Amino acid sequence: MTPTETSTAPSPVGIATKPTAPATSSLADWLRRPLMKTLRGFQLGRLQLDLPDGSTEILGTGEGGPRARASIHSDEFFRKCALYGNVGLGEAYLDGDWDTPDIRAVIEWFIVNLHADPSARGSSQRLKLVGVLRMLDRIAHRFRANSKTMSRRNIEEHYDLGNDFYRLWLDPTMTYSSARFTSPDQSLESGQHAKYEALCRKLNLSSEDHVLEIGCGWGGFAIHAATHYGCRVTGVTISPAQYAEAVERIRAAGLEDRIEICLQDYRDIRGQFDKIVSIEMLEAVGDQYLETWCAKCHEVLAPGGLLAVQMITVPDCDHAELKRGTDFIQKHIFPGSLLLSIGRMNQAMNRTGNLFLHGLEDMGASYSRTLREWHRAFDEKRDEVKSQGFSDRFIRKWNYYLKYCEAAFSTRNISVVQAVYTRPVNFQTLHHENGVNS
Repeated sequence: MTPTETSTAPSPVGIATKPTAPATSSLADWLRRPLMKTLRGFQLGRLQLDLPDGSTEILGTGEGGPRARASIHSDEFFRKCALYGNVGLGEAYLDGDWDTPDIRAVIEWFIVNLHADPSARGSSQRLKLVGVLRMLDRIAHRFRANSKTMSRRNIEEHYDLGNDFYRLWLDPTMTYSSARFTSPDQSLESGQHAKYEALCRKLNLSSEDHVLEIGCGWGGFAIHAATHYGCRVTGVTISPAQYAEAVERIRAAGLEDRIEICLQDYRDIRGQFDKIVSIEMLEAVGDQYLETWCAKCHEVLAPGGLLAVQMITVPDCDHAELKRGTDFIQKHIFPGSLLLSIGRMNQAMNRTGNLFLHGLEDMGASYSRTLREWHRAFDEKRDEVKSQGFSDRFIRKWNYYLKYCEAAFSTRNISVVQAVYTRPVNFQTLHHENGVNS
C-alpha cells in the first residue's frame, strides 16, 4: 500500500482574514482567532473541542456529518494547524498537542466540511507566512522525486522497517494493499485472496502465460497466481527486505521453478510478457515519471497482452490541487508518493502507446475495511511493536496514519480501483468476453 494521501485531506487551515498580530500576543494566540473563526463556519456534523483553558467549543450543527470529540492540550495545536494545514494537524497529534477517542471521526469531520466549504482550504494562502512555510514542505517533497536512486531510498524508508514489523499485523499472505471483500463475515486473509483472484480472472490467466508483476511486495500475488493458474511470474521490487522475504516464501511454497523475483527498478525491465500486473505500486512512481512507467509497460507487454493495475485514486477534479501540495502522508509515511486520478492515468497511457482502459472496478469500501482490520491488529500488537525497538511516537504516528487513511476511504475522499488496459483488436479480450477460455 502506498497506501494513501488524501485529495482534500483534513486541513483545518482556513484563515478568512489577515489580522495584524498584537505585539503582546504569542504566535499561537494570534493564529488561534482566525482559525477558530473558520472552524465555527463549518456546519456539518459536530466536533466538540475541549480547550486548554478548560472551556468547551461545539462546532457544527450536528446534522449531515460525523460526530467527534477532541481534547486540545496545548495552544501549539492552533499554531501548527494554521501554519501547516493537514501536515500540522498530524504533527500536532504526534506531539501530543491533542487527543481523541476516535481519530477517524475527527478526520471525517474535517473532510466533509472542507468539501462543503472548499474556500476554507485555500483562504489561508493569503497569509504570506503560511505560503512560505508550506512551500518549504513542497520543495522538500520535490527533492524526493522518484529517480532510480531516490525511488530506492523512498521505498526503503517505508518498507525496510523490517519484515518482522509488518508480519505482526498483516494477514498471513503478507499483503500490504486493499483486500476485496464480498461478504460481511469474510476474513482479511480471505479478502486478500479474493483480490488476487479477481486480478487473475481479469487478466484471463492460463498456465501458458508469463506474468510480470511490477512491485511484487512480499510475493503474495505471485504465489497465488502460480499456485492456482500454473503460470510463470517474474516479480520486481527495489526493497531489499521485501526481496529477501519473497524469495524465502516462494522457496517454502516450492514454486522456485515458476516464480523469479528480481531486485530491480521497473525502468530496467527487459523482455516481453503475456500479462502485466501492478498492485498499488503506481502511487510510488510520482507524476513526473508516470509516462516513463506507462511507456515501459507498452514496451514489454506482448501484442495480445493485458495489463491490470490496482491503484489508489483521487477524483480528476482534485488531482491538480493534490499535485501542487504536500500532505501528512507524503511527508511522514510515503515520501515521494502521489495519488493518481483515472483521467491522469488514461492521459499517460494515451501519450505513450495504444493501451486503453478496458474495464474498471471500484473497491473503495473494501479499503476502508482493510485499514480498520490493519489498525485493530496493529493496536493489539502494540507491545510487540515496542519490543522491536519502535518508540511511542512511532506507534502514535502509525495509529494516526491508519485511521487517517480509513477516514479518507470511508468518506470516499479517495478510492481504490482495479483497472484493466488492453490494445485495440485484442482477441484475448474478445474471447474472454464471449466465454471462451474463461
